[in-house]
Amino acid sequence: MQKCIAFVGNIPNHEKQSWLAKIGPLLKNTRLIPFEELSATQCLTIEVAIVANPDPKELAEFPNLRWVQSVWAGVERLVAELPNAHFDIVRMIDPNLASTMAEAVLAWTLYLHRDMPKYRCQQDRKVWIQHDLVDLKDRKIGILGLGQLGKAAAEKLVLNGFNVSGWSRRSTELEGVKCFSGAEGFNQLLAETDILICLLPLTKDTQQLLNDKSLGLLPKGASIINFARGPIIDEEALLSHLESGHIEHAVLDVFKTEPLPTDSALWTAPNVTVLPHISAPTNIRTASKIVAINIARYFESGEIPEAVIRTRGY
Repeated sequence: MQKCIAFVGNIPNHEKQSWLAKIGPLLKNTRLIPFEELSATQCLTIEVAIVANPDPKELAEFPNLRWVQSVWAGVERLVAELPNAHFDIVRMIDPNLASTMAEAVLAWTLYLHRDMPKYRCQQDRKVWIQHDLVDLKDRKIGILGLGQLGKAAAEKLVLNGFNVSGWSRRSTELEGVKCFSGAEGFNQLLAETDILICLLPLTKDTQQLLNDKSLGLLPKGASIINFARGPIIDEEALLSHLESGHIEHAVLDVFKTEPLPTDSALWTAPNVTVLPHISAPTNIRTASKIVAINIARYFESGEIPEAVIRTRGY
């Protein structure tokens, strides 16, 4: 008997159709159906749903739902909106995503390392000044978050000659990287960092983790790259440190509100680079294959992929 799988997503229709077209043909003996086309009888049979920013009320229509597969790596919204859900939440874990993020981290780290923002401003003012170049081995990079994305980014930076440190909630080891953990380790990493890269998940513990106090621990002239989630940084505190010159530049790809409101001071701050959440977009081709493999394994053996630990938030 052919199984039914629901696709539940509050995303533009063209994006939904793209996911349906990519995932559908990869599924064997199963039929992928968008939520709006499901009958009441079919809703009763749904055990698995593929989700992209779903409406919790729609998921509530599946009394026998066992787990949902997110097509995105970030699941903080799902966890927040479904605190008492009876089903497991599985986030997208795609090696291609880690590679893409590592590439972005390297690119924008080099952007800051080679003083590109400074030279861009000089060009606007028609100023010809050469600045001293810091050796790669002397440029101290600090990475917050040493999960799959953080490890890939750290390895890429080490491979390119940077002096890399990393911080994680729990103690970890990574070849070529000076690793810190815990509150004391967090403070120590900040104090030793020239370019801080945030790759942490958004949880109750990381909400505004980078605030006025913690940003003040960075050495004067340090820079920041945030490729994680906007609410991890207190934007007002960041602007204050940028205006005072304590922080030299910030490359921001994520924000508390997205799209970034047109009246945000971040748009016009001279030492801020605003990116439209493009550091590591989901690759629909590779992600669709992972979704299909996870679903096939479930219907063959009953195995649910590693799920989010709700108390941890990821």
